[in-house]
Amino acid sequence: MIALIAILALFLLVAGFEMFLVLGIPALAIKETYFGGLPDPAVVQKIFGGIDHTTLLAIPFFIFAAHLMGSGQIARNLTELVRALIGHTRGGMGHTVIGGSMAFGSVSGSAPATVAALGKMVYPEMRKSGFSEKFSLGLLVSSAETALLIPPSITFIIYGWMTGTSIARLFAGGLAVGLFLGLAFAIYVMFEARRTGVKGDARTSWPERLKAVKSAGWALGMPAIILGGIYSGTITPTEAAAVSVIYAIFVEMVVYRNFSFGDLVRITEQSAISTSVIFVLLAMGGLISFFVTLAQVPNQITGFLAMIDAGPLLFLLVVNVCFLIAGMFIDPNSALLILVPPLYPVATSLGIDPVHFGMIVTLNISLGMITPPFGLDIFVASSTLGKPVMDIIKGVWPFVAVNLIVLIIVTYVPEITLFIPKLIFG
Repeated sequence: MIALIAILALFLLVAGFEMFLVLGIPALAIKETYFGGLPDPAVVQKIFGGIDHTTLLAIPFFIFAAHLMGSGQIARNLTELVRALIGHTRGGMGHTVIGGSMAFGSVSGSAPATVAALGKMVYPEMRKSGFSEKFSLGLLVSSAETALLIPPSITFIIYGWMTGTSIARLFAGGLAVGLFLGLAFAIYVMFEARRTGVKGDARTSWPERLKAVKSAGWALGMPAIILGGIYSGTITPTEAAAVSVIYAIFVEMVVYRNFSFGDLVRITEQSAISTSVIFVLLAMGGLISFFVTLAQVPNQITGFLAMIDAGPLLFLLVVNVCFLIAGMFIDPNSALLILVPPLYPVATSLGIDPVHFGMIVTLNISLGMITPPFGLDIFVASSTLGKPVMDIIKGVWPFVAVNLIVLIIVTYVPEITLFIPKLIFG
């Protein structure tokens, strides 16, 4: 059965079929080949029932909030605050891009939205500061990965829905790993700045910094509400997502007065399209996950690992290789939906913590966002900045190397992931 899924999916992918068909057709083929007695209405029920979860309500809300902030003033104010605080360091604009991406990620949960929101704002400033075009493009695209790790992360929400893992614990683990990845990128920026002689901005005075904090006050309210509400237990992640939309509309339309009602309608339409794409994939992914579980594929994998006497270390290496290859050719959500159902039960059977496994998966997903030939963020940056795809690809390779180093460390040092969740939740 595994061979049937792989061969058929690969054929459909190479033939240029849409991803929901690459997921859905193999699932239906399995149904007709192995489970012909299953009535068609049951299949339809699985398709719709798979996305009928209150947890998934957080996704359209966070997507909507990200579009609102990216089109308005919140993203700019957050970035300007980061620049005022750390822009004077060597390579300061590079550090600003990383910090700005993390700040925007803390209110959007989306890497593509981060690239689109910050691209036109920070890329010209990086070039002015002295960084090369290749490095500037690579840093912009790669630093957006932190948005998938810094909570609230849409990837964590999907993973939590698929595996039953606490989303609050995933958010806590993601905070540590996201900061670790951002630190690794910052170290590379520092070395590049020293190598090329790039300086920082003039040091911002404390009155100017306080002014920047005041200007970003409403923007800072967003992560405070989302993260403070979740970790204090006041609101759930889904409720936090809904609150973030209301807050973003209020701030952008009433406080900053950036949007008209027509702008709100346009942004709502864009968000609805983005949400629809994700939920169609989730529906098809839920169907193929159902058949994979029904066919006991995880048990087959576990049996094979036992036969070759493979332990957790070798298994996690195989997981990283599988996701790395998948990330080169399919979009991140599809990789998540295809690979997690058969691999997650094996991970738990080997004693791997679900939160730790989620971090490994999400780091791989992040890497897939910038890995040629089909890294999604590469194409978003190309569209946003009007730069050739090949120019961006040339710039991402050093950051792919940094990401791989971080992935290896996080994979085999679970304490990095589990420190904050244990601190908060015990």
